Amino acid sequence: MISMTGVFAGYGGGDVLQGLDLNVAPGSVTCIVGPNGAGKSTVLRTISGLLAPRSGAIRFGERDIAGLHPAELIKAGIVQVPQKNGLFPAMTVTENVLLGGYLRRREKAYLQERLARLAERFPIIAERGGEPAGNLSGGQRRTVEFARALVLEPAMVLLDEPSLGLDPRSLGLVADTVNAMRDSGVTVLIVEQNVRFGLGIAGHGVVMESGRVLMTDSARTILDDPEMGALFLGGAL
Repeated sequence: MISMTGVFAGYGGGDVLQGLDLNVAPGSVTCIVGPNGAGKSTVLRTISGLLAPRSGAIRFGERDIAGLHPAELIKAGIVQVPQKNGLFPAMTVTENVLLGGYLRRREKAYLQERLARLAERFPIIAERGGEPAGNLSGGQRRTVEFARALVLEPAMVLLDEPSLGLDPRSLGLVADTVNAMRDSGVTVLIVEQNVRFGLGIAGHGVVMESGRVLMTDSARTILDDPEMGALFLGGAL
């Protein structure tokens, strides 16, 4: 689904990604973990077009997407859910969800059909669609952000630390939503600091260090590897 080869990218003239090579299989849930500063979130920003790579290749299927504008990448089928504070609290839940379809805002019938389908998958849209999004709990807000990301039926969803600031019950909502995305054929790429949570819901894991991929394997294998736990994941897991 996504192939990154020899990617260098960063901020202010300095490269965070140091010749990164990464492959994400279609239909998979892949989680990137690693220490702070490893470049995990930079990977998502580079894929989604928020950050242009200095060099290297990024392919989405057969298409070269390196350096494309974010709007073009949304049209191509890639969306990103931000790390936090992604909703407009004074707007209603329904209004926030429909913002995900802004590029097709003139297609009223299509957007209403998508809203109805998403309300079936995410009951909070039907139950609290007319309420301000600011009234929701952290887990409920995350659910609405996921629903908004799915309005245009993307092929790939990028999640930047979806567990951030959530209680255990809310983490369950996030896990259920990621599983539902996978079951519907959406490819999911997650960046997580909560290693147990991220690798627990993923099928494939990637360990990064200093802007490069250090290890790729099944999520379970990485969780069970004492060396990875001791060196990069804050102790044995």
